Amino acid sequence: MYKIISKDGNAKRAKMTTVHGDIETPVFMNVGTAAAIKGAVSTEDLNEIGTQVQLSNTYHLHIRPGDDVIKQFGGLHKFMVWDKPILTDSGGFQVYSLANLRKITEEGVNFNSHIDGRKLFMGPEESMTIQSNLGSTIAMAFDECPSSKADREYVEASVDRTTRWLQRSIDKMAELNDREDTINRKQLLFGINQGAIFEDIRVEHAKTIASMNLDGYAIGGLAVGETHEEMYRILDVTVPHLPEDKPVYLMGVGTPNNILESVERGVDFFDCVYPSRNARHGQLYTNLGKVNIRNEKYKLDPRPIEEGCNCPACRKYSRSYIRHLVMSKEMLGMRLCVLHNLYFYNHMMEEIRDAIDNHSFKEYKAEKSRYLDDIM
Repeated sequence: MYKIISKDGNAKRAKMTTVHGDIETPVFMNVGTAAAIKGAVSTEDLNEIGTQVQLSNTYHLHIRPGDDVIKQFGGLHKFMVWDKPILTDSGGFQVYSLANLRKITEEGVNFNSHIDGRKLFMGPEESMTIQSNLGSTIAMAFDECPSSKADREYVEASVDRTTRWLQRSIDKMAELNDREDTINRKQLLFGINQGAIFEDIRVEHAKTIASMNLDGYAIGGLAVGETHEEMYRILDVTVPHLPEDKPVYLMGVGTPNNILESVERGVDFFDCVYPSRNARHGQLYTNLGKVNIRNEKYKLDPRPIEEGCNCPACRKYSRSYIRHLVMSKEMLGMRLCVLHNLYFYNHMMEEIRDAIDNHSFKEYKAEKSRYLDDIM
């Protein structure tokens, strides 16, 4: 169940009730592709830094350790010791990224494993079965993510196929959720809007999938090479044609400014590898701009990464010490940086929710974005 609590313009603050607990939106999902956040972050850490949803990937977990292994453990929640919601990506984007190793047909995608090169096949039925074995809270429908540079003819054919794949995903999930041995028989399904940067294709596809009465709707195929302005233009024309009473998820986005702009356009769910990836390279987010902790000027700096921050790193450690750890390639340095960046994102989402509740989101966005020098 998804219920809007308050609105401020198009920005919406909502609560989504799931079998694994409530999700307060707008929300940033911390990305644990292979059932772990890169940077030695435990599930206890995720709770401490305010994580609501953890995102894992169907393709990667199917490759290793194997979804059959995870099913024998009773599902991904038990396997990784996480009792809150999990969203699993369908694997479609990962297959898209293997452009030189895959062949798309009506049935699905033949491709080679990026690990050992073995031949694999994934279609809607396979993706739904794997996600059912994982027992995630929210499963994503299998889709194709066309390049933002693809021509119109290709994008039209791709989107039509994604719609057919969506219906097959719906049918397969209904079958799986009826089985007695299914781990999570209340697994939810989100459909994915595609269309590259063609406004009319995006709009028509949004109308089509909106009529299919799904648990939520994602906008895919953005942040894959187009400009930020193109992304915002697509959101402007697409989001109004998705059901307002269902969650909207912008896949793979993004920077703090991307999130602020997208919340203003009615988006609820976000995920991105930026905060953890950048942290592993010593690039940190603060409310007064970015900090590259590797810089010489922090060598004797006794201050925390950010004054007033309540993350595990800032509560105890100095910039000087964290810089030393990073420069020495000590894993603790990477871990503390990741914890800080994920806390920054999770805390920013709390601030966004409060601003919408207080009908001050426009003012909050203007003030917050003044100092957010996006780290790509």
